[in-house]
Amino acid sequence: MNTDGLIVVDKPAGMTSHDVVARIRRLAKTRRVGHGGTLDPMATGVLIIGVNRATRLLTYVIGSRKSYAGTIRLGQTTVTDDAEGDVTASVPAGAVSDEAIRAGLAAQVGEIDQVPSAVSAIKINGERAYKRVREGETVEIPARRITVYRLDVLDIRRPEGADVIDVDIDVTCSSGTYIRAIARDLGAALGVGGHLTALRRTAVGDMALDAAATLPELEERAPDVVGLSLAEAARRSFPQRTATDEETRVLRHGGPLEPVGIEGPYAVFDQSGEVLAIVSERGGKARAEIVLAPA
Repeated sequence: MNTDGLIVVDKPAGMTSHDVVARIRRLAKTRRVGHGGTLDPMATGVLIIGVNRATRLLTYVIGSRKSYAGTIRLGQTTVTDDAEGDVTASVPAGAVSDEAIRAGLAAQVGEIDQVPSAVSAIKINGERAYKRVREGETVEIPARRITVYRLDVLDIRRPEGADVIDVDIDVTCSSGTYIRAIARDLGAALGVGGHLTALRRTAVGDMALDAAATLPELEERAPDVVGLSLAEAARRSFPQRTATDEETRVLRHGGPLEPVGIEGPYAVFDQSGEVLAIVSERGGKARAEIVLAPA
């Protein structure tokens, strides 16, 4: 039974990421559990969970590019920029053309400065932004440089009898991108307001929904819930190098190796395929950022 590794969870709607962590702690019978990138309660899909030693990989998972499928509703603005918040303004959107919608989304592709949603977990002067908003404060969050690698329009729907437009999108973006901010900014650019009504994360790095397990499936497997062993997780997440026996001895004790010209960070494995460390080359040496194998 694997006790160290990653679990690709298909998070259901209505749960926080912390709720999922708490469930996995119970199933795996360990407190050493964390997640690699928060999903809002409304959102579903890929949530990467680290168990035991694999929690040390989550720093790298959080920084991976991510893919989402979502639906933007044009014509309504909400306090949270998604369907969980109260509608604060409604503007008839029926006259907005498909071409204008596509152009508005195209303007958000590439490296852009995005202002995160005010109702977010970002800390402002040491306190979560969403807490300040719920206490009645007006919160100004500075823009952050993010990258939208791809933003495809899958469908533009005009529900009969409602002066709104629903836009289905598929997005691949850098860590730190808010899909609901994309919805908000599209609505603002078109002058009708917008918010996100559905969001499903389809991939984190190369870990996608086809490898995900639902919580009921994990309940059935408990306590053997780890889907990717520590070595498998490292192989899927990093470039690789195999150490000699002497290099293995050095690395197990935190010593540096000679560089081999791999752009880091990368994973180093011993001769048996056990992952030893995550390494970066700097200052003429390959130095461990984290040591994963016991000394």
